Amino acid sequence: MPTKGKVTIAGAAGAWGDSSLSTPQLLKDGRADYIVYEGLAEITMAILSRAKDKDASQGYARDLIETIAHNLDAYRGSDMRVVTNAGGVNPHAAADVIRAADPSVSVAVVSGDDLMERPDLLPGLTGEALSANVYLGAWPIASALDSGAEVVVTGRVVDSALTLGPLIHEFGWRPDELDLLSAGSLAGHLIECGPQASGGLLTDWEDTTSWIDPGYPLVEVSADGSFIVTTPDDSNGLVDVRTVSEQLLYEIGDPGRYLLPDVTCDWRLVTLEEVATNRVAVTGARGWSPPTTMKACAQISDGWRAQMLLFIGGRDAVHKARRVGRDLIERGRRVLDAAGLDDFRATHVEVIGSEDSYGDNSRAGAAREVILDLAVHHDSREAVAVFIREIPSIALAGPPGVSGGGAGLPGPTPLVRLECFPVPREAVSALVEVDGKSFVVPAAHAAGARSPDEIIEVSSYDGPTITVPLVAIAHGRSGDKGADLNIGIRARHPDFYDILLRELPGERVGEHLTHLGASEVKRFGLPGIHAVNFLLLGALGAGGTASLRFDPQGKALAQQLLDIEIEIPADLAAHSALRPL
Repeated sequence: MPTKGKVTIAGAAGAWGDSSLSTPQLLKDGRADYIVYEGLAEITMAILSRAKDKDASQGYARDLIETIAHNLDAYRGSDMRVVTNAGGVNPHAAADVIRAADPSVSVAVVSGDDLMERPDLLPGLTGEALSANVYLGAWPIASALDSGAEVVVTGRVVDSALTLGPLIHEFGWRPDELDLLSAGSLAGHLIECGPQASGGLLTDWEDTTSWIDPGYPLVEVSADGSFIVTTPDDSNGLVDVRTVSEQLLYEIGDPGRYLLPDVTCDWRLVTLEEVATNRVAVTGARGWSPPTTMKACAQISDGWRAQMLLFIGGRDAVHKARRVGRDLIERGRRVLDAAGLDDFRATHVEVIGSEDSYGDNSRAGAAREVILDLAVHHDSREAVAVFIREIPSIALAGPPGVSGGGAGLPGPTPLVRLECFPVPREAVSALVEVDGKSFVVPAAHAAGARSPDEIIEVSSYDGPTITVPLVAIAHGRSGDKGADLNIGIRARHPDFYDILLRELPGERVGEHLTHLGASEVKRFGLPGIHAVNFLLLGALGAGGTASLRFDPQGKALAQQLLDIEIEIPADLAAHSALRPL
């Protein structure tokens, strides 16, 4: 039976390295029953895997775990419980840090995600795995809370499970209540990136008053799955339909089949309503049967890399920078050959300030100062070190106006590549350890056989039109799905939704961003929030953990797409929702 009519959960971290201001802000606000700290991006898993490889006592997100340990008394004083996946690849070591701060606190550890001791579940990986983890669901977290844990530390779980777990515990939701599990997962998705739901990354960034004291999000969830997104009143947070919808679209791929261990989420008909200042009501999530497999990812050691930044100033800076980059790569090849070493596996030259990342859509003029981004990938650490050794001499032998910018030379660093694969859900169990007791629980339950239906959307118009940039009628956000790019675009008004459908077929988006080299562009509609979501397959090359690009996760690419010129009906030129440009 539900223990409460409403449960409030705060998102205090969206990544390892998030602001130290979040915890005191949310403690002062005092509304949260739970405070969750999410810290495991795929890039973070690569970093933590390397850290544990060097020191077996490491492998967790230290800043988040130390924050939790430092604030144990404050959580108790505010009657808050804590859930975090900052345990990374070493959750037991992370829990020990918290217990050492106050042995009286009940700390639970959720494990079972580590597949390194399960070779039967590992496919033929193309390299040496530093770590391999399956994404667990929310039920082990709920079980830990059922056992009285005040703090729950997990390894790899899906981000939204940090929120869904407490909701299952509080409301007694069952595995077959798929709409509720989808709604709870959506609440978790909206706060899993911290302030991204409350003003962060907003396309209309000018509408945020300041980033000095970013507001962190809270969700007030009812037993029927409806909820309110809000933020502390005395922060710089901003919660409105724009901020919530951009985060809803963030990195979800197919919104009708967003696959999680506990449920297949269908958020296409979700609706958002601003019910008060900084308060948005969210309803309409639907859930379908969870997938038959669970996602697992391995961190693969894949050689060495180095990335160097050079300042280049003066007339024709862009031209100079490109020649410097081209000539240094060619010189590097000669040096490697003379040393009996193989050629680079990959190189990357990008001139920051010339809009290289825009490809043929660049509008940059004759910049007089730029940054040359030069990156290389090689199997050998020695080869990367030999190449780095050649860089300083360009300031003597090259063009005028070259400087290292004070950053110094980098050292070779391991390149870790992400490789994902499915695992049969029945093969995985989670271990929950709390107060000297341990018990095995299903990593996720299977329920029913329900599949989402199709939503077909087309639009046509043959009247007079005017040309505007897409940002005039829409806003959006982008991010990575491994090697794939996700771009979500939402119409600023329902009157503009048909325009998105008509003007942004997947083929046109692929053509506009052709420099990314996507093999396919998939488009999905979300009529509930008047949005479209694009998945560009292979557009991020090797993916965020291994890419040599300056923007490896594609964070700026929604802003590039919003520059595309579209045609809108001429009679909408004076529409109140059209953004002035």
